[in-house]
Amino acid sequence: MNDLVFFTNPQSRGRIAHWMLEETGVPYETVWLDFGSTMKSSDYLRVNPMGKVPALKHGDVSVTEAGAICAYLADRFPEKHLIPPPGHPSRAAYFRWLFFAAGPLELAVTAKALGWQVPEGKSSFVGFGSYSATMDALETALMPGPYICGEQFTAADVYVGSQLGWGMMFGTIEKRALFEAYVGRLYARPAAVQANRINEDYLKSLKP
Repeated sequence: MNDLVFFTNPQSRGRIAHWMLEETGVPYETVWLDFGSTMKSSDYLRVNPMGKVPALKHGDVSVTEAGAICAYLADRFPEKHLIPPPGHPSRAAYFRWLFFAAGPLELAVTAKALGWQVPEGKSSFVGFGSYSATMDALETALMPGPYICGEQFTAADVYVGSQLGWGMMFGTIEKRALFEAYVGRLYARPAAVQANRINEDYLKSLKP
């Protein structure tokens, strides 16, 4: 099971998984899909019935959702050291913040972007509680640094860092100094630079 096929679009969460693929250094094939056309084709719907990107095929295995792809690649290629080893204390932080970013963080940011208001006294009904509580929790987690799990860069940084980077770019996450410093370190990594270049080059190739 050595063949990795990556389905994505440069204007999507696919950039998160693309960065993760570059971090692994494992060869992969990229299939670029368009919204509303190839992304909804019968062939692709067999890979992801949601008709969304990103998706990854690894032999006979299909993985969707950017966070799941990051976690899968880290687990599948442990020699790349993108997940703390079993039994290490930082492994708990790895799972904690990976799922935090996929759950409370994404929902808090989405709620803010769409103007959703949690009714007074109903914060316990939603996983993120409140936007401010979510941001404060994440800032507290990043204080020890330099990464979300401490000294080791992991797949959780790819996912958390991407969420923060995109949120600050589009104004759905406030620009706290700690967030900006963290994202700056991550985006300077060669794999992040390379993944961004690949996506930008593809976008340029579409222009007449």
